[in-house]
Amino acid sequence: MSEHDSPRQQRAQAKRDPTEWHGQRIVTETDLGAVFVEDDAVRHRRTVRRRVRHGIVLVLLVALLAAAVYVALGIARGDITVGEAAPAPEPTSSCPVGPFDYQDPSAITVNVYNSTTIDGLASTAADQLRGRAFAVREIGNRQVDSSGMTAIIVSGEGGHANAATLQRTLPESIFVEDEREDRSVDVILGSQYSGIVPPEAVDITPIALTCAPEEEAATPGPTPSAPAPTPTAP
Repeated sequence: MSEHDSPRQQRAQAKRDPTEWHGQRIVTETDLGAVFVEDDAVRHRRTVRRRVRHGIVLVLLVALLAAAVYVALGIARGDITVGEAAPAPEPTSSCPVGPFDYQDPSAITVNVYNSTTIDGLASTAADQLRGRAFAVREIGNRQVDSSGMTAIIVSGEGGHANAATLQRTLPESIFVEDEREDRSVDVILGSQYSGIVPPEAVDITPIALTCAPEEEAATPGPTPSAPAPTPTAP
């Protein structure tokens, strides 16, 4: 329509134009398409990114599923343990490991001590050990922090085999190590001592030393340089 047309002519022409309504232009699909045209390259990039994201999610899901299957099979076979507490450390012991060979009694120097109030206990045991060829050197009294025990056998590291040989002869005796450097052995008799093992019952095969549990081990007093006089006869 021309601006010089009369109003009547303009209204007639508007009726013939379907894109106008009462002098206002109607927005058509063509108009919208022209405004919101999406570039093919942009649409393609969006599609590619969407496919990549879907692919990554799919790969992660497959990996998680495979890991779950692997762990399940490992647990079933026992190769993998879940929630199992670490094993507690085994208690250590200062008792010599051994085993120790039986030694010639005549080559073993023994000191015999009485820790009880029984008169003559050390002298009696010394005579019994001499009868088995042990070389008894000292006889005396010696106090220990223990009660109701049979005998304590004491030696340094070099006297382990000698102590094991003597322990075979004294039933129910226990071993305690000290810091002496020679191979001598001390025997400290307790109130339960009743004699030595009969000759035929002595075990001459290699054996280990028998030690008391650390919390129960008696602590012998210092070895006297000479038997001190006491009210109790050795």
